[in-house]
Amino acid sequence: MSTREVSDRDDPLIESLDQLAAPMAAGEKPRDAWRIGTEHEKFVYDTADHHAPSYDEPGGIRDLLMALTEFGWEPIVEGGNVIAMKGADGTVSLEPAGQLELSGAPLENLHETCNETGRHLAQVKIIGDRIGKGYLGLGMWPDKTRQALPVMPKGRYAIMLRHMPRVGSMGLDMMLRTCTIQVNLDYASEADMVQKFRTSLALQPLATALFANSPFTEGKPNGFLSYRSHIWSDTDPARTGMLPFVFEQGFGYQRYVDYMLDVPMYFVFRDGKYIDAAGQSFRDFLKGKLPALPGELPRMSDWQDHLSTAFPEVRLKSFLEMRGADGGPWSRICALPALWVGLLYDQGALDAAWDLVKDWDMEGRETLRGLVPKLGLDAPLPQSAPGGSGTLRDIAGQVLDIARSGLAARGKLNAGGDNETGYLEPLAEIVASGKVPAQRLLDLYNDEWGGDISRVYSVKSF
Repeated sequence: MSTREVSDRDDPLIESLDQLAAPMAAGEKPRDAWRIGTEHEKFVYDTADHHAPSYDEPGGIRDLLMALTEFGWEPIVEGGNVIAMKGADGTVSLEPAGQLELSGAPLENLHETCNETGRHLAQVKIIGDRIGKGYLGLGMWPDKTRQALPVMPKGRYAIMLRHMPRVGSMGLDMMLRTCTIQVNLDYASEADMVQKFRTSLALQPLATALFANSPFTEGKPNGFLSYRSHIWSDTDPARTGMLPFVFEQGFGYQRYVDYMLDVPMYFVFRDGKYIDAAGQSFRDFLKGKLPALPGELPRMSDWQDHLSTAFPEVRLKSFLEMRGADGGPWSRICALPALWVGLLYDQGALDAAWDLVKDWDMEGRETLRGLVPKLGLDAPLPQSAPGGSGTLRDIAGQVLDIARSGLAARGKLNAGGDNETGYLEPLAEIVASGKVPAQRLLDLYNDEWGGDISRVYSVKSF
């Protein structure tokens, strides 16, 4: 989730609805300026007893963050607490229960992206070895109850933790018990954004299946391959889902603005503090009638904050954010941006990917999204798909071939002369084997581990 630095500079009042599409339009970039921003989260645990460390215990999350200063990172402070670190590789921030996130810098190619991730993991591992902390690459805590987890001292999280139980049964699980990998990508124009949004939204269930890595809850199999993805089905229906309007005629920036105006607010940030506005309307805010701040009009930073509080499968801000994947190991942190860059950053690949999904009906897309967390690659394709039958497994290889061709066409080489296609290999192995990561974990649990979930720490740690 976003980390807010305190600043009121260059923050105009919103005086017209026309201003609300400005952040999205400002994201338009020529092709040679397109960048790749990769985010990944991981669980932090104490190597002695596997507990999730609190913020302020000795060797806890605060100490971990501050230890990053030895690698040139600088603290970001909120309310007297260090809540993030900023540096050349982006931002290291905290999720609600102390999950550690790297929000990487916008980079030109996947070689740089994978090197950035490697530097970060090497740094936190050096610190972890010294203070007795390890890092787990999964989509959900495999053994922790909600009650066993700490809460980090960030103002927006306190508001969200109060609000989540009012709107869904699993919002607290989303905040406290999950980790994801995400990638942020650019577009050249409104029309380019629309094609990329539609294509990536339709194919997001495939990413969920390929990266499914959360089959355990509180030490036992939970009946799902991506329980993290299932959690979103009852987190908050006003701000999640497959966004049917994206596929409707006339979709563009303004239609997304209309959607966001209908998403209830969480908070307003003023004078270094988060003010609870949960459930209130940004439309009222535009009229000076927000109950949390009566008589006050919003600033552009308030709108930027609000854009970060919707959680659909693909999110639009000044870039498109792919949100369908579970957390996982280094190789899959590199593979997720490889998949989406390959599909979206070459026009031939983008056209081919869209041709594959353009005839799917909305009911079929929704059904596919609902079944993927349990069935993975065996989830049935929409009946409106060419041929009228089949599963995600039947198109997975074709999608990877399209992505591979898109990456090859980019021609981005590393020092050894290799292009970016190699980063897709972990996904190719999944498709060839027919087993997603969660199924491999379940095999281990039921065989080698003899039902002992603690074995996951030796197998799935970075």
